[in-house]
Amino acid sequence: MKIIDWYILKRYLGTFFVMIMLFIPIGIAIDVAEKINKILENGIPLIEVLGYYGNFTIYFANMLFPIFLFISIIWFTSKLAGNTEIVAILSSGISYMRFLRPYIIGATFIFIFSLLMGFFIVPKASLGYNDFKFKYLKRKEIRQTQNVFKQISKNEFIYVSNFSYSDKTGYNFTLEKFDGFNLVSKIEAGRIVYNDSTKDYTLYNYQKRTVGKLDDVIEKEPVKKVKFNFEVDDLTPAIYAAETMTLTELNKFIEKEKMRGSANINAYLVVKYKKYSVPVSAFILTIIAVAVSSMKRRGGMGVNLAMGIGLAFTYIFFDKIFGTLAEASSINPLFAVWFPNVVFGILAVYLLNNAKR
Repeated sequence: MKIIDWYILKRYLGTFFVMIMLFIPIGIAIDVAEKINKILENGIPLIEVLGYYGNFTIYFANMLFPIFLFISIIWFTSKLAGNTEIVAILSSGISYMRFLRPYIIGATFIFIFSLLMGFFIVPKASLGYNDFKFKYLKRKEIRQTQNVFKQISKNEFIYVSNFSYSDKTGYNFTLEKFDGFNLVSKIEAGRIVYNDSTKDYTLYNYQKRTVGKLDDVIEKEPVKKVKFNFEVDDLTPAIYAAETMTLTELNKFIEKEKMRGSANINAYLVVKYKKYSVPVSAFILTIIAVAVSSMKRRGGMGVNLAMGIGLAFTYIFFDKIFGTLAEASSINPLFAVWFPNVVFGILAVYLLNNAKR
């Protein structure tokens, strides 16, 4: 690498991390101001609050890194353009694509860093962040609780009309076992309660019908303890469960939820695909930011920053809208997650060609 490469690369990475260090404390201050009353009212231990804000830092830095990256590139590239350094670089015989090389190298570093963070570190931070929020601040159901229908094995299906995770209790419980298309047995109970200590279930108004060749066998008991091959967390995973898993765990979880006919499967797939699409955006946003800010404008850096912030928030808007549509409708999650990158990738190519001319 030449001196010019090191010069731009150091500014690329340095400005990006300084931007994160500047904005994260602002985000923490706003969050503290919003939640301080609940924290004091609930008497939350200081060590848990500090842990929460450690996780908060990782969680939101990962979520907003496209904006931080975009603004930081526009900031220092506009300064280069304002000081006519880019004109001097290009006038020395270096092509625009050669000038862009250190930016692509920097984007590669950010891509790898973001990919590893999303696979291994962010999920653990997300678990701590969400657990704290729902334990102390929101205190509301975070799971599917109405008409829960799951396939728990190749030939077993369960159903509860209503489920309360706080006291591990379900109502109008049914478990059906099949052999191909033939019903083998059916267990019903008016109420089912999970026992944490013994890892089994207590069924009230228990009834089991075993289908025979000539006659059915019916067993009834007021109260009966039964051990099933599923746990409460398998039955009703938290809505943020996918965010808290590493890539390997997430792939296994999605396969299990597909088998069980989960209603939230699209939401889980959106989380999986974003682990790849968000890091890839580093290349797209880098090219757009350089193309927009490498020209010296009459309005100076302010015009470039305004354009950059507008484009960055448009990207985030597209990303959130299509992600939400995929979770709430039949839109293909893969299409929804990658659509913003495709649109802004086309924009990046157009702006790059325009900047080269």
